[in-house]
Amino acid sequence: MPQAGSVDVAIVGAGIIGLATAVALLDAGRRVLLIDPDGIARGTSSGNAGGLAYSDILPLASKGMLSKVPGWLADPLGPLSIPPSYLPRIAPWLLRFWRAGLADRREAAIAAQAALMQLASTEMQALIARAGLAGMVHEDGVLELYESEQELTASLPGWDARERHGIGFEHVRGARLAELQPGLSPRLVAGTFVPSWHSVDDPYRFAATIGEHATARGAELLQQRVTGLRPVEQGVELQLADSSQRLARQVVVAAGAWSKTLTAPLGDAVPLETERGYNTTLPAGSFDLRRQLTFGGHGFVISKLASGIRVGGAVELGGLELPPNYARADAMLQKAARFLPGLTTEGGTQWMGYRPSLPDSLPVIGASRATPDIVYAFGHGHLGLTQSAATGRLVQQLLARQRPAIDLSPFSPQRF
Repeated sequence: MPQAGSVDVAIVGAGIIGLATAVALLDAGRRVLLIDPDGIARGTSSGNAGGLAYSDILPLASKGMLSKVPGWLADPLGPLSIPPSYLPRIAPWLLRFWRAGLADRREAAIAAQAALMQLASTEMQALIARAGLAGMVHEDGVLELYESEQELTASLPGWDARERHGIGFEHVRGARLAELQPGLSPRLVAGTFVPSWHSVDDPYRFAATIGEHATARGAELLQQRVTGLRPVEQGVELQLADSSQRLARQVVVAAGAWSKTLTAPLGDAVPLETERGYNTTLPAGSFDLRRQLTFGGHGFVISKLASGIRVGGAVELGGLELPPNYARADAMLQKAARFLPGLTTEGGTQWMGYRPSLPDSLPVIGASRATPDIVYAFGHGHLGLTQSAATGRLVQQLLARQRPAIDLSPFSPQRF
C-alpha cells in the first residue's frame, strides 16, 4: 500500500478539541498534522450553545437528574429520549450511568471536574489571547431558571457542591430576576445567576479562528477519514479511508463520537455513546436576550449569538446511524416561546450534532493501552468547547512525558 512521508504528531479530528491540542503542541515546538474528513470545525463544534461553562461541574447522573429520567423517557419529545430499538445496545451504558450517580462516585467526579475546570479557565484565557479571540468572548454569565420554589429547593445540593469548589452564584427573584432578563413569563418564579460563565458569539467562527491560527503557524490539514491505528517500531501507522497510510511519531485521537472505532482495536473498549443534540437558530432580533438562559427542568438552553438566538439542547441517545428527528427541535422551540412570550419563532435554521458522552460525564484524557505514543482526548459531552484548551495542554504534557497539570487518573481510558 502507498505510504506518504512520516509526520511528528497526527491529530485525528479537527473539532475544537483537536484544534486546541494543535495550538498547545505548536507552542511546544511540535509539528502537527490535523486529519478530518470534513475539515476544520465542520462537525459538532460548529453548532453548540457557545457556553464557556466553567461552573458546570456536576455529572449528568446527579441525584436530581436521575429522579427525572423516568418522566423524561415517557415523553417521546422530552429532554431525554432513547429509541426503543436502541435500548438493548445502550443498556450497559445506562447501568454505568446509574452507578455514576451513587454518592461516592458522584463526589469524586465533581472533584475531578472542578480541577479540570480550573485549568480550563486558565488555559482558555491564554488561548484566547494567543489566537486573538477576545472580541468573540462575552463575560455576561448564565441564568438558570425555575418554575417553582420547589424546583429551586431541589437544585440547592448542586449549588452547595459548586460553592465548596469556589464557584460564585446568586439566587434571584422578582425585580433582580427581571433585571437580569426582561420579558420572562410569570411562570418562571426564580433563577440562579452565575457570573463566571462566559460565552462566545459564534462557536463555528471561534473554532475556525483557532484553526486559522494553527495553520498560520505551520499545522497542516488532511481531509481524510482515519480507519485504523497500528503501533509500529517507528511510531504509529494511520490507515486512511483511501487505503493509503501515514506514519506518525505520535497520534492524538480527538475524533469525538467516532473515536471508539479507533480505540477498541487497540484494547481500550471505552463506553462512548452519542448524544444527538438538536437546536434551532432564530434570526438576530428574535428576542432581547441578555445572556444565556438554562432551563434545567426541560433540558435546554437559549443562547445569544452573533448570528441570532439559538434554542438547543435535549438528549437523544440513538447512536450515529439513525436519521435526525427534528420534531425534537420543534418541541424545544415551542417550550422556549412559552417561557419567553415575546420570542419570534419564525425563520429559524435547524441543526443536529453528535456529542461524545461517557456515563460518568468525565472525558477520556490519557494514553492508549497499546502504546503511550497514542493519546486519547474525547468524550467531553456538553463541555468540549469549555475544556478544549485544558485538554490540549494535558495532551501536550502526556506526549512529552511531562507531569500533567492535574491528576489524570479520574480521566483514564482504562477506568472502565
